Amino acid sequence: MSQLAASKPPRRTRKSGSSAGLFLSLPVLSWALYDFANTIFSSNIVTIFFPLYLQQVLGGDARMDQIASTFISYANAASGLLLVVFTPLLGVWMDRTGRKKAFLVPFALAAIVFTFLMGLAAYTNSPSSLLGLPLSIVTVLIFFTAAKFFYNSSQLFYDNMLPDIATGPQVPLVSGFGVAVGYIGTLMGLVVYGIVGSSDYPLAFILTAALFLLFSLPIILLYKEKHTPPVAPASGTRKSFFSGYRDIYDTFKEAKKHRAVFTFMIAYFFFNDAVATAIAMMSVYATAVMGFSAGQFILLYLVATVFAIIGSFVFGHITRRVGGKVSSGLVAIVLIAALVLAAAAFSAAVFWAAACLYGVAMGSLWVTSRTMIVELSPPEKRGQFFGLFAFSGKLSSVLGPLVYGSVTWALAGYGTLASRAALLSLVVMAAIGLVVLLRVPYAKPIEQAEA
Repeated sequence: MSQLAASKPPRRTRKSGSSAGLFLSLPVLSWALYDFANTIFSSNIVTIFFPLYLQQVLGGDARMDQIASTFISYANAASGLLLVVFTPLLGVWMDRTGRKKAFLVPFALAAIVFTFLMGLAAYTNSPSSLLGLPLSIVTVLIFFTAAKFFYNSSQLFYDNMLPDIATGPQVPLVSGFGVAVGYIGTLMGLVVYGIVGSSDYPLAFILTAALFLLFSLPIILLYKEKHTPPVAPASGTRKSFFSGYRDIYDTFKEAKKHRAVFTFMIAYFFFNDAVATAIAMMSVYATAVMGFSAGQFILLYLVATVFAIIGSFVFGHITRRVGGKVSSGLVAIVLIAALVLAAAAFSAAVFWAAACLYGVAMGSLWVTSRTMIVELSPPEKRGQFFGLFAFSGKLSSVLGPLVYGSVTWALAGYGTLASRAALLSLVVMAAIGLVVLLRVPYAKPIEQAEA
């Protein structure tokens, strides 16, 4: 993208043409296709086929369906814990070397390999057992935890490549283009269901790994990394490898001095807890509790995704009009309503309504939350606080699944009521977030919030 950055600004009369040229340039297109690739993994593995596989091999009655939910939750929590532990170190790697693609590629390939190994392990019929489970299932759980960790880790380097391929007003355009391409990846990933149907989920793991690899090839083979000088420490001395933990702690202390943004990050922690856990558990809840077939859930998931797109667009305009705090509160109310409806749903129609509302909340949360960080952060500390904001999201990816899984484990004897109670625990989290949000000191900025 160096030639693009060095070229003269396009004339106003050619604005639409220059945008198309920007999106189709090799750096931007190869970068966006990685969003396409990893969204296939996120949709197919995290949300659909891994939960359906565990329900298939562990479920069978009301109690064992809840045990399957517990293992799904704990595997997601374990992956989140690894992310919390290692993300600060990955940030130091990036700062010390100034390189992103050099780290993205091995982490992406590791995620692909472990996804492929999930399929091979699931096909293995071993008489051995571990912790009371067949060894093949335990192995799939371990490989899933590793695959999700490497997938999420690769995102850190991917996100930080954006300033290398876009500058100034190009940044929101390219960022939005990546998101749009990622949503298309969701649709591509669902082609796998047309091949495997409702039974051969190990093949779904293998096919997903193949698609992940296929659409990662442009960034692996064609993207030329722009040389970025390593970040020089203010003290002039080389940063310790473990200084990432100190940086997080220092940013945390700094954020505490700014009451508004710090309070909002606490609220976001609870909101993201509910959203991230629900997306990981929605397939097994729909099939085990509501009695949906795998095909019916796929359709439900598609519709929820469409509502997520609509919600992000609508709340973008709402946020511009009323500010981040009011719009964040509205998103929280929509989220709580969706979770309550889902927990109380005894008919397909009610659950469909809950899924559509959840899609709106899921798609809007990032729009309103990012705006709040922009509105509340001092401009000179915005990058720092966005880093803490991202770390808060990683922390919440541990607590939510851990609580959900513990509830289903403790109440497994009550059958589907266990999952309904677990879903209500997410309502409590979202409600706590809303109460904290109301305590955020806030005055709507006179100028428009940045994109």
